[in-house]
Amino acid sequence: MIYGLLRWITGIALHWFYSDIRITGAERIPATGPLLIAVNHQNALVDSLIVGWLVPRRIAMTAKATLADNPFISILFRMLHVVPLRRVSDEVRKQNGLPVDRSRNAQAFAEIFNLLERSGALLIFPEGKSHNEAGLEPLKTGLARLALQARNDRGITRLVILPLGLVFEDKGTPGTAVGAHVGTAIEMDSWRGSDHTILTQEIADRLRAVSEDAALPRREFSQAKENSNTLRERAIALAAWWGRLTHELPVRIARSIAVKRSTDADEPAMFTIMFGVGLVLLTYIIHLTIVGMIVHSFFFDCLYLAGLLSGAYWAAFQPHPRRY
Repeated sequence: MIYGLLRWITGIALHWFYSDIRITGAERIPATGPLLIAVNHQNALVDSLIVGWLVPRRIAMTAKATLADNPFISILFRMLHVVPLRRVSDEVRKQNGLPVDRSRNAQAFAEIFNLLERSGALLIFPEGKSHNEAGLEPLKTGLARLALQARNDRGITRLVILPLGLVFEDKGTPGTAVGAHVGTAIEMDSWRGSDHTILTQEIADRLRAVSEDAALPRREFSQAKENSNTLRERAIALAAWWGRLTHELPVRIARSIAVKRSTDADEPAMFTIMFGVGLVLLTYIIHLTIVGMIVHSFFFDCLYLAGLLSGAYWAAFQPHPRRY
């Protein structure tokens, strides 16, 4: 319930910054079974949000453990089933030169194996860091080791590694497009050998094919029909117009603040979402306060709020040459 609601909100919020987000090869995503999704990492937390919104099944995620030092983020991690991983680079700084504990992620890996045994899906960024480089950075061997250990030591069958490449038209510029390309999966049941370096190279090759060598999906915007013949089409067009009317100002302000405050290309989109959520909620409070002063009806207030939410949805997803 919570995951579905957050996923719905995420889809709307992502479109406050990016004009078009679409996926190719979605039919390659397994509907069931244990799944490891390998994704290139060029836009920090936004990458996770995009994948979580596009992939039509519940996804657990990994993240660096230092983020959980924030109490709010720690609670959010538990709600969304985010598995914190303690990176070597972070541990070295903490240990002040002392040897790093090799078993530091034992509990995290146990959680991951339990998830896969329940046929769950896990998102992993095998590059190990977010970056601004044009191509794919060298992959860490953790994903390959995890997959081999799950198959060989835990006896997990039907395990699939799925490469998913994210391609940004310009990740730091509002109104640009994002493409997600699903590559050819690696089925661990039929993968021969147990050399993690060979498997890592295979993952890199397949991920590179859907990230470095992939193009943005063609954007095909269509204007709403002026003389629509169906009530549904008219209602959707009206909802989209209402959504743009009621949300354009707070979203534009959020994007303006985000762009001005950003010092790196992977910050504007995330900042837009953060500031946008706050400003949109403030806008809702103002709307409901005014409506409540005019019409003293709790039922009407609820209907008006539903109208705001419906408008936000259709303004984001109704094909249109200009969103917000």
